[in-house]
Amino acid sequence: MKLKSQRRRRFADVMLKVTAFLSAVIGLFFLGWILLVVIKQGAAAIDWSFFTKLPAPPGGEGGGLGNAILGTLYMTLLAAVVGVPIGILSGVYLSEYGRESRFGALVRFTINVMMGIPSIIMGLFIYTILVVTMGHFSGYAGGLALALLILPIVARTTEDMLSLVPHSLRESALALGAPRWKVTLGIVFRAAKNGLITGVLLAVARVSGETAPLLFTSLNSPYWPTSMSEPTANLTVTIFNYAMSPYANWQQAAWGASLLIMIAVLSMTILARFILRGKQE
Repeated sequence: MKLKSQRRRRFADVMLKVTAFLSAVIGLFFLGWILLVVIKQGAAAIDWSFFTKLPAPPGGEGGGLGNAILGTLYMTLLAAVVGVPIGILSGVYLSEYGRESRFGALVRFTINVMMGIPSIIMGLFIYTILVVTMGHFSGYAGGLALALLILPIVARTTEDMLSLVPHSLRESALALGAPRWKVTLGIVFRAAKNGLITGVLLAVARVSGETAPLLFTSLNSPYWPTSMSEPTANLTVTIFNYAMSPYANWQQAAWGASLLIMIAVLSMTILARFILRGKQE
């Protein structure tokens, strides 16, 4: 009986390893396939005019997506400026001050719920409270919608990273008479800075490819983004529009924009992993 039990456990262990290995291979295969197709289709659209010119008119030749690239950078920067500080401060409260309190539990529950809300719901929320109130779409509304997606990710990451810092560091600093805020900023933050930077980069990478919330908030524009208080061009909505158009040059530009977003997301993800690996070493 004992020999049979050992054989069953070994068989189950081997089957689990094989299944996990095959699942990883399948995932890598489709990821590689997607990367190859996007690179092959998008590389032909990338040139200097792609970054510096406005979109070509329907059926026209040439042009670029300079306005969409600039608009995406503006809204992503606005989202980071709004969402990252609030997310970090929320994570600090949950880790350092409200760990066991009822209000802290409510905040933690709210953040977990926000992380699971579809991005299109965030866009619809901002559309209701801002776009309808202002009477028009705007880059500010798009940036705020992306900020709501960044906030819970940064808050959760901050809480997790600060919770990994040994309590002995806090206790030692507090025993020397340092105030709690100074201990948090000068010691706890310094110990967890690589993890915090990683969380911020991953959060920005997460929202840089969002389309649904921008359809309800910033919409799109064929012009340079001179003001964020008006409809603002962005790459994701441009891809959505161009990919369904009957014009070959617009479809090619959509592939180029997809390649650009993919490179940006991969770069931020690799940078985050590099920073986190440096901390572990």
